Formats: sequence, structure tokens, C-alpha cells
Amino acid sequence: MNIALIGSGGREHALCQKIRESRLSKNIICIPGNAGTAKIAKNINLDFLNFPKLLKVIKSNEINLVIIGPEEPLVKGLVDFLKKHKIKVFGPNRYAAKLEGSKAFMKSICKKNKIPTAKFKVCKTKKDVNTFLKNSNFPLVVKADGLAAGKGVTICKNKKQILRVSNEIFKGKFKTSKKLVLEEFLEGEEASYFLIVDKKNFQFFGSAQDHKRVGEKDVGPNTGGMGAYSPAPIINKELEKKIINKIVNPTLLALKRKKKPYTGFLYVGLMIKNNEPYLIEYNVRMGDPECQVIIPRLNTDLLKIFNSAIENKLNKINIKWKKLKSMTIVLCSRGYPGKYKKDKRIKHLKDSYQNKKTFIFHAGTKFVENELVSNGGRVLNVTSTGKVFKTIRKNILKSIKKINWKEGFFRKDIGWRVI
Repeated sequence: MNIALIGSGGREHALCQKIRESRLSKNIICIPGNAGTAKIAKNINLDFLNFPKLLKVIKSNEINLVIIGPEEPLVKGLVDFLKKHKIKVFGPNRYAAKLEGSKAFMKSICKKNKIPTAKFKVCKTKKDVNTFLKNSNFPLVVKADGLAAGKGVTICKNKKQILRVSNEIFKGKFKTSKKLVLEEFLEGEEASYFLIVDKKNFQFFGSAQDHKRVGEKDVGPNTGGMGAYSPAPIINKELEKKIINKIVNPTLLALKRKKKPYTGFLYVGLMIKNNEPYLIEYNVRMGDPECQVIIPRLNTDLLKIFNSAIENKLNKINIKWKKLKSMTIVLCSRGYPGKYKKDKRIKHLKDSYQNKKTFIFHAGTKFVENELVSNGGRVLNVTSTGKVFKTIRKNILKSIKKINWKEGFFRKDIGWRVI
């Protein structure tokens, strides 16, 4: 099979590596890809949001299957567009992608289907915000309604902060939306639960815990993710049943009733409080950096899984996992998630410690005149597998030390809860 993989992050490098291992894969093109995918596939530098141009490239490369990594093309309807042109594609349709594309849409599904989630209000004006504040305690969470690249969520400690953040969203700080969701802050432990879904079935596709805050001890602003580990020990069999019955089944049923059934990866973002799951968010793709810790643990051919999902035969495939734990630490550009500089040379990557257990997934990287340089806020994911999280983290930190990238920074405490 000839495969096209859309995206350029660490998630896409991890998927590309796994697809390359498949007996079914022949040629892989990454659009646009990064310096890591360039070594194992063919990168094509193209704006994947230009659907007609993308279609031409897919046809000229005789692509048999398109896999969409990031959320934006899914939310903008790339799956619907490609299906209309008879192209085989893995991912949810535009309507189903609103689970991530609109916080208000996701919350309305929760309300209609009694799905456990934080108390909330969809706010379009300052008046709406003030109404919710009258009967709420602090802290509160402000969420931009649309996509915001992991930066649209702010935990606010007082009214002044809420009004400032709300006004920024109303004035269009995030181009995707001028409305927001205001919700109560839930105390507990976060976990990510992943599924692969077809029109009739779904299967478990790993669990992970991510570290969103930029600073050690979980302080500072939210990021796209500073590191993760898998599996998430907090998710036991009893809790898993509750997640499926109280959250997943009602959501998928709601989409089926609208005749817009879900297909693709489904990321269930949870807060666990007193062994009860509450839905924080849905993502309609694999997480990043969670993908980088889940995919190395997968034993089953990934392309076989994709094909089963597209043919609505997920119930016929047995997805097997290695009995290993996995962790990744993200090496970021100084200044991230605020302002940072690009095009900074990364000299010592070849010297870093890599073997069958420790490997590096590229995220914000590119080659300029054969030199590896940074090209984003999150630059490299140093990932390792093993039996003990503490040992895994030691191996990763050894590797980062050898990379010795002076323009970057990372969190040394990834996995602190589990360690």
C-alpha cells in the first residue's frame, strides 16, 4: 500500500515509524513531515489545508490510504472531502470532529446524554460570564470554544483574571472562535484513555498520563504537552467499565442518532475523582505526546488495524500490546509556550543514546542545507520503554544530556506521580 500521512509533529513521526514496520506498507509520503520522517519516508512540503492541491498530490502518488494526524484538517472536513473524491481515509467526519473542534458542542452532548463532566456555561458575552460567576467558587476554568493548539485553557483564581482572559477570547485571540466555555475546576488526577473506533465497534488503544504545565511540579501555563507515560496506572478494570458505560457509549450513540457515526482515533481526556471518571475533553486524533508512548507498546500491525476500522471490522482483529511501560520527555525551544526562536542548530543528536528501547521522535525540526535545526516550540521527543518508570526516565535523561541542546529546555520530573 502507498500511504499518505498528514502532519508534522512527534505524533506523525511515531505513526510513520510504525507504518514503515508494517508488511502492508510500500511507499510513505508525509505532508509536510519533519526531519525525522524525512529519513524514513518522502516529505512533501505542502499546505494540507489546501484540499484541492492535496488531492492532486494524493492522486499523483497513487495513494491507497490517507491517515490524518492533526486535528485542524479533521475539523475543517478533510475526511468528507477525500471520501467525496473516492479516496480511502482514516479519521472522523467533519460533524463528529466537532467533539474537539467545539467545546460548546461537546458540552451540549454531555448535557443531553447525562455524561459526567464539570458544571459549565457557554458564554458569548461578558454578561454570560458574570451570570455564571454569581453561583460559582474559584478556581474556575476558561476554555476557548474552538481549536487553540493546546493553549486555549486557563485556570483562573479570581474574577479579574476570568474577565481578562474572557475578553481576550471575545476579541478574537484565537481565530477559531469568539465564544467560550466557563466551567468549574475539578480536583483529581488526569488521565487519557484512547480508543480506535469504526461505525459499529471500538477497541481500547492504550492509556497515558500527560504533563500539560510548562514547569516542574506542574506550574506555569498550559502547553501542548511536556511529556507523558503509558500505561496510566490509575485506570483499572472497574474504572474502565465506568468510562465506557457513562462516557464513551452515550457519545458514540449520540453521533449515530445524527447519522454521523464516528470512525478514527478517539482520545478521552478524563479527570478521575474518587474513582469516578469525568470528561474534560475529547480529541478526535491520537494525542501528542501520548502517541509517542502508546505506539512503541503496540505489537499488532498498525495498517491492519486501520484497514479493519475503515471496513467496520474492528471486532475481527485482536490488538496486542507489549508488556512494557513507556515514557517520553519533550525537549522544547526556550521561551515555549510563549515566544521562541526557530532555526537553532541541533548538533549532537547522533551522539545521543539510542537503541531498541530508547529512540527519538522529531516534532519541530527540519533540515536546512543538511543541518538539523529547530522549527517549532516542541522540538524532540526522547522516548524509552522498559519495566520500571524510574529506570526509563533515567535512560531518557542520559540521552537528553548527550543531545546537549543549549537552546532548549525540558521537565526533569515527568512521571512524578507514578514514580
